[in-house]
Amino acid sequence: MPRTATGESSIARAARIIAAFTADETSLTVTEIAQRAELHVATTSRLIAELTTHGLLARGPDRDVRIGVRLWELASRASPVSSLRDAAMPYLEDLHAVVGHHAQLSVLDGHDVLFVERLSARDAVVNYSQIAGRLPVHASSSGHVLLAHAPLEARERVLQQPMPRYTAATITTPDRLDRAWAAVRRHGYALLPGHVHEDATGIAVPIRTTLNEVVASLSIIVPNDDHAQAGIPALLAAARGITRTLTNQPATRPH
Repeated sequence: MPRTATGESSIARAARIIAAFTADETSLTVTEIAQRAELHVATTSRLIAELTTHGLLARGPDRDVRIGVRLWELASRASPVSSLRDAAMPYLEDLHAVVGHHAQLSVLDGHDVLFVERLSARDAVVNYSQIAGRLPVHASSSGHVLLAHAPLEARERVLQQPMPRYTAATITTPDRLDRAWAAVRRHGYALLPGHVHEDATGIAVPIRTTLNEVVASLSIIVPNDDHAQAGIPALLAAARGITRTLTNQPATRPH
């Protein structure tokens, strides 16, 4: 049901309209946007028209609505993860060449892992992540690394949220997650075979800044077989390279 008038600003309503788009659904009808933003169709249509005028949204050939080039330009120009991505790309490319499957860079955003870069190959193992896509922190190797080094209150907030099960291997109970995160801190990496897809193993390591703060995760997605652990040395080496590059830059927080 649409929200009733509560004195909400136009900016807040416009933000809900933009947030209606997802990594998988980049083109929506006005009605679909209105439903997701919990706004009346007339209000939604008016705001979409204004956002389109400024290039923040755009109309497709079928009058569907999508993110505009101007919004992409502004987001890319001011992105707080741009320095992280720039530092990581040479190492991410080398890592991808070594493992021959998926190599990706991610940060923590609320209860989700947000993937800011991803390299893949035509015959790579199945992987649900994508650039600007999200996965719940409890299910992904990147999420385990980021939560293992997050403040206690952040871990507790995640443990209080519903945790969907992707496969029989997905960890969804607080006590097992606590043990898994402790193991990440001991070993220096997360290894999750079959947690998001039965055929894939996710392996992730932390990336740190000058303050020794874990601000991102570097991960690979490889086949779930006896050779999965072979990629760990290359993953650790790449993460060390990214960390060295970041520590030679002015201290910043990529998220």
